[in-house]
Amino acid sequence: MAFAPKIITCLIVLTVYMLPPTESTIQCGTVTCTLAQCVNYLVNSGPLPSACCVGVKTLYQMAHTTPDRKQVCECLKVAGKEIKGLNTDLVASLPTTCGVSVPYPISFSTNCDNISTAV
Repeated sequence: MAFAPKIITCLIVLTVYMLPPTESTIQCGTVTCTLAQCVNYLVNSGPLPSACCVGVKTLYQMAHTTPDRKQVCECLKVAGKEIKGLNTDLVASLPTTCGVSVPYPISFSTNCDNISTAV
């Protein structure tokens, strides 16, 4: 019978580790730095720097969990509001232009709370 409490303890520990994270590990500074190469393009149009798409793809790969994706969304909305002259059409099409499929619109009106990892 002494074996049963050990099994129960192991099951509890496994259950806790299998739960999805509730907080993001991505910081807004990381989001803005990763996409810094995109700002000139998103304001002035012109040629899209390859470093911008590298940043878009890197950020997409970093945001594995629902909390991460929600955090990225919130960070982008805050950062975007600070950039004067931002072309919202270019912003909305940036993931597609860089070959990344995002299952929600990239817009200031996007409700970040509705974002999940479901595709």
